[in-house]
Amino acid sequence: QVQLVESGGGLVQAGGSLRLSCAASGRTFSSYVMGWFRQVPGKERELVATINWSGGSTYYADSVKGRFTISRDNAKNTVYLQMNSLKPEDTAVYYCAASRTGVLAIDSYPYWGQGTQVTVSS
Repeated sequence: QVQLVESGGGLVQAGGSLRLSCAASGRTFSSYVMGWFRQVPGKERELVATINWSGGSTYYADSVKGRFTISRDNAKNTVYLQMNSLKPEDTAVYYCAASRTGVLAIDSYPYWGQGTQVTVSS
């Protein structure tokens, strides 16, 4: 089992940048695929990006490709989401999640953080 705690959210103007962090507990962090998701009130939670155990394989939603970068530091049990060129439509609660299976479906992620709010003003 792994416990996740996100940080780094906040208020930023359009065009700005934020870096989210997700600290994981446990000694098996490096065995998990990690994902970042986001959710807007009234809408379904959507996948933003994933990264495999080594960091050598990543996936991005089309809406963030070229602007966001997911990375991980297994020595620090931490996964990051660098968000550049932020847009008002990026406003959401951002969650990190961990999966043993590594598929993209949200149901494959049993472990979740509490979320961190990102607000992008126009």
